[in-house]
Amino acid sequence: MIRFIHDIHESCRAAGRPSVSLEFFPTKTPEGETNLLEKTIPALMALKPDYCSVTYGAGGSTRDKTIGIVDRIQREHGLTTMMHLTCVNSTKAELVSVLAEAKARGVKNILALRGDPPAGASEWTATEGGFMYSSQLVALLKEMGGFCIGTAGFPEGHIAQKGGKVVDWGFLCDKIAAGADFVITQLFFDNEDFFRFQEFLTKRGVKVPIMPGILPVSSAKQTKKFTEMCGAKLPAPFLKRLDEIGDDDVAATQFGIEYATEQCRGLLKAGVTGLHFYTLNKAAATTAIVRNLGLAV
Repeated sequence: MIRFIHDIHESCRAAGRPSVSLEFFPTKTPEGETNLLEKTIPALMALKPDYCSVTYGAGGSTRDKTIGIVDRIQREHGLTTMMHLTCVNSTKAELVSVLAEAKARGVKNILALRGDPPAGASEWTATEGGFMYSSQLVALLKEMGGFCIGTAGFPEGHIAQKGGKVVDWGFLCDKIAAGADFVITQLFFDNEDFFRFQEFLTKRGVKVPIMPGILPVSSAKQTKKFTEMCGAKLPAPFLKRLDEIGDDDVAATQFGIEYATEQCRGLLKAGVTGLHFYTLNKAAATTAIVRNLGLAV
């Protein structure tokens, strides 16, 4: 049964266990999509995840793929799936149209994002007739009704926010006030960053669930690229180990499993209400971590 994610979070809380969610991205080739839908997702279903999400390409470039994958996961696996949606290159009318189609196809959960500037653009600019801020998209979803609304949080601050992380966290409070039901964070590797972020929000009266985003490392080069793109820092011991591993992706994957397992243990000990895994469309590392934590049902 497809559920609203805020109901899933409440059920997990009542059962005294954290939620486990997974993130996928639309693939570039038909072969990749077949592998995702017929191999990766079925393998991860063995963990009995609570829900998953599917990202939305730059400028809405994967809109049809995103909706299609969300639809297939829900129909074929009965797993509640959240669709990411950005404001990039879209008027309000176009966003309303996308949301109407999503609703018609049984989508109940949306992750509302501003999105990054389109390829070739160095600065974010709103589309004429569109939105400047993701809080406006949250408000639209609230106005339309029928959706559970997630939003993104950045424990180290958004890379484009020149005012610093505290200013960025203040804007997150605006998104929550506009109607967001929960927060999923950007990836991070130092739990102290998450704890400071969480403490700020708690002091501001935020009560919605905050899900830390966990990236299992599988490649030293790829991890450095990701963190450069999103502005996440690599703790010195972590970076030292990546440099020692070099191009050995097998060793990097094992290190990633070990590091993420300990990172998650620290977060769970501190009482987080759930864990959100950036799977990179792969099953092995996330499976190993969830089983290490004893969270596989």
